[in-house]
Amino acid sequence: MNYRSCLTSIGAVAALCVQSAWPAAPQSEQATRALAHDIFKQLIEINTTDSIGSTTLAAQAMARRLLDAGFPAADVVVMGPNDRKGNMVARYRGKAGSKLRPVLIIGHLDVVEARREDWTTDPFQFVEQGGYYYGRGTQDMKVSDAIAVTAFIRMKKEGYVPDRDIILALTADEEGGQSNGVDWLLKNHRDLIDAEFALNPDSGGVVTEHGKALTMEFEATEKLYADYLLSATNPGGHSSLPKPDNAIYHVVDALGALQRTPFPFELNTVTREYFVQMAAIETGQTAADIRAILATPPDAAAVERLSRDARYNSTLRTTCVPTMMTAGHAPNALPQRAEANVNCRIFPGHSQEEIRTQLVALFNDPNLTVRYKSDAGGVSDHGSDRKAMAPPPLRGDVMGALRGVAGKLWPGVAVIPMMMTGASDSVYTMAAGIPSYGINGVAIDRDDVRMHGKDERVPVESFYTGVEFYYEFLKQLTTQRH
Repeated sequence: MNYRSCLTSIGAVAALCVQSAWPAAPQSEQATRALAHDIFKQLIEINTTDSIGSTTLAAQAMARRLLDAGFPAADVVVMGPNDRKGNMVARYRGKAGSKLRPVLIIGHLDVVEARREDWTTDPFQFVEQGGYYYGRGTQDMKVSDAIAVTAFIRMKKEGYVPDRDIILALTADEEGGQSNGVDWLLKNHRDLIDAEFALNPDSGGVVTEHGKALTMEFEATEKLYADYLLSATNPGGHSSLPKPDNAIYHVVDALGALQRTPFPFELNTVTREYFVQMAAIETGQTAADIRAILATPPDAAAVERLSRDARYNSTLRTTCVPTMMTAGHAPNALPQRAEANVNCRIFPGHSQEEIRTQLVALFNDPNLTVRYKSDAGGVSDHGSDRKAMAPPPLRGDVMGALRGVAGKLWPGVAVIPMMMTGASDSVYTMAAGIPSYGINGVAIDRDDVRMHGKDERVPVESFYTGVEFYYEFLKQLTTQRH
């Protein structure tokens, strides 16, 4: 079928009974931890990859939990463009007669592909080991989905009435695929998720070093995502008669040039403020280098040294990196085609087409073509003129609640704006006129960022602190003060 307005069969999903292993705590705290644990485990163990998974099953499971907690059936729906790409939208009703428009929380249910042979543990089993929870989505971003659902259930059981409606949308295809849930909902059911502003816990969070909190970061802007298909073709021939214009050589030479030639250093208002605050947090040469890049003119040697740190490098410029390669048609034949996917994260202010033309100039090879590859997989000779979103204005209520709860849970830790070096579904809400802020309370060590990678994990206690953070944050944000 084309559009399925509502997948009405919300199948019963059995709750998982797991014995808690944490120290004795007050019953209410134990109950919250058990609930959060079971929701997290349930989500991790539902495969939601684009290849064989189903976000519908995960959406149905979370809908069932909210219905069992007392949410009216009319306020919890699962819908999507097909049977595998379902999205859940739940509305937590606020004070009757409130003039305040809703706040929207968005979180994607899909995860990046993961192969069992690459992992130490099964990526689709929720494993506790050495003080960590392992599984695909433990960082990106089923951890935050579980936290949001837990907060909804916890507030509902307490009888809390917010000063406005709170909408939770758990969606499909942020990590790939052709059925992005936020985009689909905005185009087909805008009324269900229309809001004054949005919270996106897919970004932001607490940065730690060896377990010690350094900063509480929130996303104020983000880069623009783009894929480019780099191709070389050749008539080929017998491998016993090698030719200097081998298609693979052209592609490899181009990728070597890409590796050796970083994009220019840039700052904007968000990244400048980020580095101003990081200069006070870092020490030694790193702190000195940060101050040096903020100077006029910036110190080129300092830029080069900071660029050796992957996190800082991605904040300093547009980055492009090869992620996939295909070449050849037989082991005993010269390749007739060689291709590489080059994935770029584009600094705000530059378009997809601008970066494509810069790649063409960098490679400077008439035997190569550089084409833009859309999110849906279509390939074209030109990219779009779309640029990354401009930072939304910082709301006093959002920042007040963020600083208040962060100060309680991580006393003395600076709350600083940052540019997300990847991309998120905020691109859709921002384009729809819904200011969006990347905020979550999960602490990840800056040397242990494993999203999209092998053995993805989150510290056990970071998860439970994140549970407490979002519950407190939502209540502070939606409690009207007189």
